[in-house]
Amino acid sequence: MKVSNYHHVMDMNFSDQELERYSRHILLPQVGATGQARLRKAAVLVVGAGGLGAPLLQQLTASGVGHIGIIDHDQVDLSNLQRQILYGTDDIGRPKVEAAAARLAALNPLVELRPYPMRATETTLDELVPHYDLVCDGTDNFATRLAVSDACVRHGRTLVSAAVQGFSGQLAVFRPQKGGPCYRCLFPDAERTSAPNCGEAGVLGAATGVMGSLMAVEVMREIIGLEGRDETRVSMWDALSGTLQSFVLHRDPACPAHHEEGPSA
Repeated sequence: MKVSNYHHVMDMNFSDQELERYSRHILLPQVGATGQARLRKAAVLVVGAGGLGAPLLQQLTASGVGHIGIIDHDQVDLSNLQRQILYGTDDIGRPKVEAAAARLAALNPLVELRPYPMRATETTLDELVPHYDLVCDGTDNFATRLAVSDACVRHGRTLVSAAVQGFSGQLAVFRPQKGGPCYRCLFPDAERTSAPNCGEAGVLGAATGVMGSLMAVEVMREIIGLEGRDETRVSMWDALSGTLQSFVLHRDPACPAHHEEGPSA
């Protein structure tokens, strides 16, 4: 591989295998050797290994994020395979985190994968979140999303959150430790709101792939430190119209999550 910053690459102690595997990243001036080294050092916790988590995990693993935790209590079901392309027919009945870890290890053996076959509760999240630099939420219900958001507020972690319903997707990056809003600021009535999951309302399989990949881009932007907006922007993508719209979200001064906010980390 020939790159303009070859000597800088060598200073990062990349193996020949890493140089070849990540060469297309290193060639990008916005990433380079420094950015790839940051990815290798980073630890990311992915909550939910389903429609969003599956493509997200594939992208993070392929990109060389060095330490990835996967928390999910579910097993692979035949109906998952329409969109959760990380799994195969032979994985049906297998715990998702186990199947995911095996597939991802085959994709990139240089990445450390930590499967957690458990529910994402306040207790489990408080145990896990402090050990990771950044958290991703790809779950499908308000209760878990709120629990993940609250844990990120308590422990001062950035949260990349996405959701898909039908043909529509939503994406946001929350940085409560920097004075930004949280998921509760976006949905203050979430605890009293119910929304149908994909098993009830249906979902376009490819839409989850789009949103999961967009989550991966945001994760890499945060880790590498790519230039861009610092404000929290909520993006909404509509597959039917092919449009992407967004708006800036500000912290809600009445949000109860920030009243119990812990120190920044």
